[in-house]
Amino acid sequence: MHTFGQTSSAIQVNGLDVRYEEPSRIADDKSIKVVFFKENLSTGWDCPRAETMMSFRHAKDATYIAQLLGRMVRTPMQMHIQVDDVLNDVHLYLPYFDADTINDVVEALQSTEGGTIPTEVFGESLGGQTFDTLTVKPAHSRAHIHTQQTDPNQLNLFSAGESEYQESSSGNQTQQGPIVATSELRHNGLSTTSSTVTPSVPQNNNDGTVDAPKESTPIVDEPELPSDPFDREAVMKFINDSGLLTYDVRTVRINDYLISLYKIVRLLSQSGLCATASEEVINDIVKMIRKHIENLKNSGKYEEFADQVRQFKLSTQIFDVFGESVDNYSIHDLFTTTDTDIDRQFRLAETKLGNEGVGNEYGRQYFDSDEPNAHKIDVIIFAVDTECIGSLKSYAEAKFHRLNDEYRRYIAKIDSERIRRQYDSIVSDGDIVSKHNFRLPETIQIPHEDGGKPYKNHLFVSEDSGTAKMCLNNWEEGVIAEEEFQSDFVCWLRNPPRKSWSLCIPYEINGETKPTYPDFIVVRSDAVSEYVIDILEPHNPAFTDNLGKAKGFAEYARQNPGVGRIQLIRMSKDAAGRSRFKRLDMSMSAVRDKVSHAMTNDEIDHIFDTDGFFM
Repeated sequence: MHTFGQTSSAIQVNGLDVRYEEPSRIADDKSIKVVFFKENLSTGWDCPRAETMMSFRHAKDATYIAQLLGRMVRTPMQMHIQVDDVLNDVHLYLPYFDADTINDVVEALQSTEGGTIPTEVFGESLGGQTFDTLTVKPAHSRAHIHTQQTDPNQLNLFSAGESEYQESSSGNQTQQGPIVATSELRHNGLSTTSSTVTPSVPQNNNDGTVDAPKESTPIVDEPELPSDPFDREAVMKFINDSGLLTYDVRTVRINDYLISLYKIVRLLSQSGLCATASEEVINDIVKMIRKHIENLKNSGKYEEFADQVRQFKLSTQIFDVFGESVDNYSIHDLFTTTDTDIDRQFRLAETKLGNEGVGNEYGRQYFDSDEPNAHKIDVIIFAVDTECIGSLKSYAEAKFHRLNDEYRRYIAKIDSERIRRQYDSIVSDGDIVSKHNFRLPETIQIPHEDGGKPYKNHLFVSEDSGTAKMCLNNWEEGVIAEEEFQSDFVCWLRNPPRKSWSLCIPYEINGETKPTYPDFIVVRSDAVSEYVIDILEPHNPAFTDNLGKAKGFAEYARQNPGVGRIQLIRMSKDAAGRSRFKRLDMSMSAVRDKVSHAMTNDEIDHIFDTDGFFM
């Protein structure tokens, strides 16, 4: 379809009719896959489903370029694909835009907007490689042969050509002997061989009968491929099933807690995790209404409030036939409300209570046939009371967080990615800082780094090489080297900032909550739970955020007792005067308590001196 402003009719492109659509309607029309436009989508409109945009304009204006890039950056739907992180990318192709201006805009987004939105912005020329795709399922770990050949006319997967038979004659009996056909299979540069026994053919007997052909069993050599140093898929499954916390840090809260509570209980009910969740919340609110009404009746105030619902004041002013005012005084009379008006007030009360059927459920439980409007009046009285609504919102906040804490670990293990995605969206919209389950996809993309060192023990590796090439700075490389030297070391994962799957920990600095992304996740073997997960952050003590990050890590350790080590790491001199990595472990309760009470960066430095240690 098109959004060209000069016409609202369909236009023809190469013999095809391209219909017109208003820009504001594109987002809701799932049948629209391609949009042709001039200006309508480049200013003032977000593209919630856009994955690729191609511009044929010649542009140099920085404002225009920034607006166009912004269409793709600020995607409001936040629909993350869990299995393959590559599918979370959007692409913008600008072959005729001024390259220098684009670079300036990209740098601005990276340094300013890119620091506050959950995304990363990269620019590249068409000839350069920007990303490497890594996976926990490299090709060599998936090369298994499961071939069963029973049909003599069916070629085996590894057969190079037709089978050959060796024949010999002895009297009137022909003997057919199987031979081995060998061929070479090349997969991603790795060479393997396989051998298959061909099926035997029918045998002629001396008495004139013919034996049925015998099924032969294929003999398959296992591919001689390099094995992984550890089971990547098992490690990823352990991490995803561990219920490890990660956080989404936003600047604003999208929904109030009552709306978020209704959404989370609906999802819990629909997913089967808690079939009675919606019913329990509705009944809790019904009890709150009933308790308030009983208190009013006991105090003798109920009839006063009920009369106010049954009556309303109508203010009028009288005009003559020419529209001139005859009486400038408002006339105030009391009118008895009709059933229609009570229904209107009841609907407004339902809206304030979230439109989840609370009023109807209250009526089902407390309907009085002698006073059919009594239950509606009760709900109206509750809904117009500021203190009652305040109590309801406090209940919703506490219940929302309690349900999230209780069912978060079960959501992590549920098979449906759709349910997990809906759950994360509900929790993110309900809180500025929201708790989520840390889950890894099967495939990720990382920035391509020329000259990077290949790491075979990184959790995600290249499909072809079985390694991950990364450029680590001296501190990072030194920390990983120390970890690799430990006897229980299994693998490590570089934790990039602002990826949809990145592990994020909130911390406070200057009264503002911000996200931090620890550099490394290390997995070690464990005799009890098979694996244990560590979180490591090499961090320069000269940075002003040391206090905030230390306290944030301490609180994270308190909320995640199942994590192994949670360490801030810095370079320091040992007793012999050598520069080594000193570690402060927040998983140790004594250290955590000291850090939680620290007020300055100098105090954190002192705690490093007293409680830090060298490996």
